Amino acid sequence: MAQNKLNKRRLGQLQTPAARKDVKGARRHRTGLRDRLASYRSHHRQVALDSLQRLLHRPAATLLTSLVIAIALALPTSLYIGLNNIEAVSSGWEGAARISLFLKPKVSTSQAENLRRSIAARDGVLNAEYISSDAALVEFRASSGFGDVLDQLDSNPLPGLIVVTPREANISAAAVTELQKGLAKLPEVDLAKLDMEWLQRLNQITELGRRLTLALAGMLAVGVLLIIGNTIKLAIESRRSEILVVKLVGGTNAFVRRPFLYTGFWYGLSGGLASWFLVQGGLYWLRTPISELSVSYQSDFQLLGLGVLDSLLLWLFAGGLGLLGAWLVVGRELRAIEPS
Repeated sequence: MAQNKLNKRRLGQLQTPAARKDVKGARRHRTGLRDRLASYRSHHRQVALDSLQRLLHRPAATLLTSLVIAIALALPTSLYIGLNNIEAVSSGWEGAARISLFLKPKVSTSQAENLRRSIAARDGVLNAEYISSDAALVEFRASSGFGDVLDQLDSNPLPGLIVVTPREANISAAAVTELQKGLAKLPEVDLAKLDMEWLQRLNQITELGRRLTLALAGMLAVGVLLIIGNTIKLAIESRRSEILVVKLVGGTNAFVRRPFLYTGFWYGLSGGLASWFLVQGGLYWLRTPISELSVSYQSDFQLLGLGVLDSLLLWLFAGGLGLLGAWLVVGRELRAIEPS
């Protein structure tokens, strides 16, 4: 212990005055940097709270502006949720893809049964079910209500049918389409109908809706920027005298700009929160009738809403729009306000 103290004392004696001065300067630099960072954070916190308090002191104007922003954000958000629910429903239907093989009239029952067994033995086929023309007529008579009309026909107009169910590993649209083309080439088959074609059209419509939603979101985002920009411009005009005084005493544009940027951020964030409540209220209003409709179709479908991640993205996006709208306006307006 005594030896360590002696080594430190000798090291201090060996250091030159210039070296000791450099060490003290580095320490002062680190201390000054920490002080500046602490002052910077303190000022940002103070400006953010002051901007929020100014908005809260004008509740009517703040609420109206936030509601306008909320409605602009709620429209694309609602479309986004609707598309997610459509995709959730259609994803459950994709597993029900079927290929209906309508047989030629000359195919007998024994030939149809042999064909069914050969198809069921194919790779990629889970099951193949044969429905005779007589069984199809009985089912059609029971479900259509045209029994009197069918009695007047001389012969059964319905062909025999083989319903092919693909395996889950081959349930993709490309694999099912390829299987359909192969089965359509069989000599006993008159027509091969893919029951998933309507689902593919639904997916195409959904993709179109998604792109329209993005386009609508872009246009409404520009509208939000204009709303916030105009609101910040009015706020700058109302505080013109205060800005002139700050600039006269040496305040920079960055110093003057800061509270207005926070004001834009609070406007955007409040609009995002209000839009979330609007969307969630609409979903709560629709949840009961949709559940009743789902039960009537023997389905356990539940209406999807905004999850935690989607909600956070909505709030961050709204706050970012407010910050961007304020930034686009403040710089230009502050350059036009200079002490004469």
